[in-house]
Amino acid sequence: MPNPIKVLFLCTGNSCRSQMAEGLCQHFLAEIIEPFSAGIEQHGLNPLAVKVMQEIGIDISSHTSKTTAELNIQTFDYVITVCSHAHEHCPVFPALKKLIHCAFEDPPALAKHAKTETEALVYYRKVRDEIKEFVVYKLPNLLGIEPK
Repeated sequence: MPNPIKVLFLCTGNSCRSQMAEGLCQHFLAEIIEPFSAGIEQHGLNPLAVKVMQEIGIDISSHTSKTTAELNIQTFDYVITVCSHAHEHCPVFPALKKLIHCAFEDPPALAKHAKTETEALVYYRKVRDEIKEFVVYKLPNLLGIEPK
């Protein structure tokens, strides 16, 4: 596809959910979607998010946490907010076709009482798998495209 659809995954801190979504989209839909991720704030890349993505063969270790102001591109076809905070504070983007809200639970919040990393990873995997389901099966339908 000569002009892939530009999709921004927006989260609060661009540390976990939006990073996973970008990585999954790049892995599964790169021929038709050019994915980006950013946050309302910048919290740094979550190492446990990196770990659970590596478990399924997707390396996001080179991703960096960034805000929307730091993106080189300001025109997106779609912005997908992956948490309620980002949805409530979403900046205005010129030429945006559609804002889509699909909230996922926050893995660090879910895992805050985990006593070990092994216990915490259960929550990260759960959210990763939910985001994967959304990206692979629901997102193409929402955008009216066929995965290749």
